[in-house]
Amino acid sequence: MEGRIQAVRGMKDILPGEVETWQAVEALARKILEIYGFSEIRIPLLERTELFARSIGEATDIVEKEMYTFRDRSDISVTLRPEATAGILRAYIQHGLYRTQPFQKFYCIGPMFRYERPQKGRYRQFHQIDAEILGSPDPRCDAELLAMLRTLFEGMGLRELDFQINSLGCRSCRPSFKEAILSFLRDRETRLCEDCRRRLQINPLRIFDCKVPQCQENLRGAPQTLEHLCGPCRDHLESLERHLNSLEIPYTVNSLIVRGLDYYTRTIFEVISSDLGAQNAVCGGGRYDNLIEELGGPDMPAIGFAIGEERLVSLLLEGGRQRSRPPLDLFVVAVDARAESEAFLWLDRARRLGLRAETDLRGGSLKSQLRRAHKLSARRVLILGERELHQRRALLKAMDSGEQEEVPLDRLEAQMAEWVQGLREEK
Repeated sequence: MEGRIQAVRGMKDILPGEVETWQAVEALARKILEIYGFSEIRIPLLERTELFARSIGEATDIVEKEMYTFRDRSDISVTLRPEATAGILRAYIQHGLYRTQPFQKFYCIGPMFRYERPQKGRYRQFHQIDAEILGSPDPRCDAELLAMLRTLFEGMGLRELDFQINSLGCRSCRPSFKEAILSFLRDRETRLCEDCRRRLQINPLRIFDCKVPQCQENLRGAPQTLEHLCGPCRDHLESLERHLNSLEIPYTVNSLIVRGLDYYTRTIFEVISSDLGAQNAVCGGGRYDNLIEELGGPDMPAIGFAIGEERLVSLLLEGGRQRSRPPLDLFVVAVDARAESEAFLWLDRARRLGLRAETDLRGGSLKSQLRRAHKLSARRVLILGERELHQRRALLKAMDSGEQEEVPLDRLEAQMAEWVQGLREEK
């Protein structure tokens, strides 16, 4: 007999007991996003490789080392999406959505793929909650995203979070920063890792994101992007700070944070939690005012973020904020074989009315079925046997109190409808 097949390394099963927390996170995210005016968009898992090479940047670790890329049967290079922004913009441009409504807000929830070393809260198939505001350069958009994240995380019961912001400048002021960092690192270049020596000529900002200790050591005292901002970029940052202050959102200006993708301009931000050790960013994002045009669309500014669901769920589970499966409304018991068909009929009626109902399709004794009802945290049990069918009555048992009553079968559906109404009122 051959050995059991295991999941691919870095791919994680999300099992019952944990998936309920995922469902709660995504349900709350959808609710908050839609309150803030975002519409859901669903994009393919698979895109042409050139989309990510052009948007993310060919000198990034993602494109160089981490993408799942292969050639399909038409010999076209395709890639499993490593992030959502590029696909959303591709759809925005391809379908001409900017023609009818230039200013739009989108969100997307789903899996992404990167081949990197699996570790706590990081997998090769991972999940993100992604949001994008397209069509406005106004710093109020930046502030709105951070305000929405505060609302979302507070709704999840998280309070100890640090909002960190920085500015990467724009096409006008970034060249002066590049010249300054090149001058600073010219005598240190041989002490940088091979990747950073290559990045130095292509995109020096990427060096700040390197995790190699010797590179971090050689960056001590390096020029910062904030020192080289042009007037409009500095005004944008100062305006964002004013809006955050007026909204009473606590934040830190951190000149050392950068984002791992090349398309960012001006505002970038991270939301930090101290509960996950070194890998403590649960959300990151920023502006990409040139990317839509670079992908063949109009000159249209934009900003967005992505929340790592794995890290967020880990944070909630470690904080004791996990969600459990809701209790069962009704468990239907067939005492004997002659009652099975009738019990199955009432199970279907209960579900069609909107009750969460279950039965034991394996059969078994009355005692074993009641044990299963208890294990599923059923609120009520409906018991049908030969005697009940003969009398055209059903026995109802409240599991919390143990109280029992007999209900005529011709009134049972109306009784169930009353339960449904009561459950709606509870919510």
